[in-house]
Amino acid sequence: MNLLVNNVAFSLNSQRLRKSLFPLLAILAAGGCASNHEPIPPVNYVDLPKFMGDWYVIANIPTFVEKGAHNAVETYKLNDDGTIATTFVFRKNDFDGKRKEYNPKGFVTDTDSNAVWGMRFIWPVKADYRIVYLNEDYSQTVIARNKRDFVWIMAREPEIPGSDYEELVRMIGDMGYDTSKIEKVPQQW
Repeated sequence: MNLLVNNVAFSLNSQRLRKSLFPLLAILAAGGCASNHEPIPPVNYVDLPKFMGDWYVIANIPTFVEKGAHNAVETYKLNDDGTIATTFVFRKNDFDGKRKEYNPKGFVTDTDSNAVWGMRFIWPVKADYRIVYLNEDYSQTVIARNKRDFVWIMAREPEIPGSDYEELVRMIGDMGYDTSKIEKVPQQW
């Protein structure tokens, strides 16, 4: 009986460990190689308090974790210590699918622009996260990575005009991304 209890406890701990490591492992597996590209320049300046809040994921080159995401929303909250509390929620594979939530922590690594962050899913690794487009009213943004492996088009509303979307995809292609990998994220509110 004691052996059974220990095996169940080990299994539960292993499941928790796998769940907590899953986002990091997905990112490392998909983008662990060094980049042959020049760094993507970030925007000149991000007013962090103005950038905080909800951002609907309009389209992306998804990480393994994000495949099949519906109603994806990334929310940022500026902590007193200057880090960024992040909540990423979505429904898996359908609008009524299982709710998923991840809580990476952002660290501003370029304090002159506030546009380059390290996003930590698990200590001590911080993934490259750079704000490469931000319109004047902070209603649309593009988040990219130097490796050109993942990218996110996000907006304050669940939809953007088609012409805006096409222009952002063109811009992403000009950065060296393969735009055929960009997938629209279904949003239905």
